[in-house]
Amino acid sequence: MKISTLNVLNDAKRARRAVALITNTITGEERIETRADAQAGSDLEKAFRFDKSAMLGDEFIAIHNPPLRLVIIGAVLITQSLIPIARACGYDITVIDPRGAFATGARFPDITLLADWPQEVLPDFKLDARTGVIALAHDPKIDDPALEMALRSEAFYIGALGSKKSHAARIERLTKSGFDATDLARIAGPIGLSIGAVGAPEIAISIMAQLTQALRLGRL
Repeated sequence: MKISTLNVLNDAKRARRAVALITNTITGEERIETRADAQAGSDLEKAFRFDKSAMLGDEFIAIHNPPLRLVIIGAVLITQSLIPIARACGYDITVIDPRGAFATGARFPDITLLADWPQEVLPDFKLDARTGVIALAHDPKIDDPALEMALRSEAFYIGALGSKKSHAARIERLTKSGFDATDLARIAGPIGLSIGAVGAPEIAISIMAQLTQALRLGRL
């Protein structure tokens, strides 16, 4: 690999930019393409989407995607069940909840835990196309600011806990904040695939399934 190519890959890593190093195995010629270069449905786009390097003809495509991240708003029981599943799927996880009684190290050991309001700390995050945002606090004062910031970002998944009635009220509030129907359709609410989940562990499974569907298939 050329030093110039390595420098480009390192720059992309620091910027959390998805790139592919494509090497002709016959000539040794190298080039780098970004995910934006990939046409929908193409072999290159699928390689990016599934985090899977591939051999295509004489060319080897080495995918360099940024690490997956999951930002969870609300240090609740569902969050406790969701964390080990998300970790097993390769996500770096941050939990945000200003409620000190919920956001404790005893309840969430070995996890990045921020006992702050989402609007105070999320500006420091780059909510990009490799980041999912899940609002589980079930308190509009906590969830809504996070959802607003997520909707203004490239986050690949945005989900929010609540019944159909509470989600309708949420949509009404966010509409008054200036978001249109296209924006609001990005929110998975009520969150999770409809699998008849009962209790926190099963709800966590339904959320992780929907998150994976959005990541790999590009739809809720």
